[in-house]
Amino acid sequence: MTDDAYLVLLNGTAVTLGVPPSAVGELTCMEAPAVRAWLQAQGVTATSPGLRLVPPEETAALPDDVERLPVPLGEEELSHVRRHAAPHDVARLEKELLAYRSYSDGRDALLARALAAGVPAHRIAELTGEDLVTVKALAH
Repeated sequence: MTDDAYLVLLNGTAVTLGVPPSAVGELTCMEAPAVRAWLQAQGVTATSPGLRLVPPEETAALPDDVERLPVPLGEEELSHVRRHAAPHDVARLEKELLAYRSYSDGRDALLARALAAGVPAHRIAELTGEDLVTVKALAH
């Protein structure tokens, strides 16, 4: 497995990996001179049907003879590619996990704000599923 995502041209192959770049949304790598030159050399555009963006974990499945170009993706862009490449149920769960992370990152602050606003500790524990001892510890 490689650490790079790849832009690949899968015209005429039975392999369907990755996602069309246009399905992911705006990607900064698509404006890179190297990517534009590669697309031009292949005679395709960013919306060509055989063009796919393949995340690192799928690159081992690419046929050896497929045209490919490593592309730099930021963490958020790679996350979008993976979510679009995943089956619908997995993508939905990944989206929920990202939402959970955003809530858990500010968990202590949210619980402390609720306590400061007068929400009883037992009610916070009930609503959040947090341990009552944990909630009470934030009150001090």
